[in-house]
Amino acid sequence: MSLEYLLDTNVLSEPLRPQPARRVLEWIEEHRWEAATAAPVWHELRFGCSRLPPSAKRRMLETYLDDVLQPSLPVLPYDERAAEWYAEERARLTGEGRTPAFVDGQIAAVAAVHQLVVVTLNASHFRPFDGLKIEEIPPTSR
Repeated sequence: MSLEYLLDTNVLSEPLRPQPARRVLEWIEEHRWEAATAAPVWHELRFGCSRLPPSAKRRMLETYLDDVLQPSLPVLPYDERAAEWYAEERARLTGEGRTPAFVDGQIAAVAAVHQLVVVTLNASHFRPFDGLKIEEIPPTSR
């Protein structure tokens, strides 16, 4: 299968919640071979884990990242093409008085240059970007 989707941080974090949304878990299972993530998402996940003190929770997160995600989920780079795309979008949005969150813009750029659909639990972070395809998974009851 070819890549179709780029997963946002909140989608990849959902399985770790005490009561993950069933719909998110089902979506991940159904589309796992068509999905990738972006280097800025990987950064957010690693940063969040690295901020935790040594503990059972941190070990569980490290295991999830190292043994579950890393071997099975391609991580696409934030490269020159993505930087150029985001520079244009950021300039446009800033000119309109809508300064986007920097990391969300990087994630959007990686998706845009690879023509992937951003899959997120919060589409409002990505709606301002022109031409970006977005799929929001509504986190129904937990």
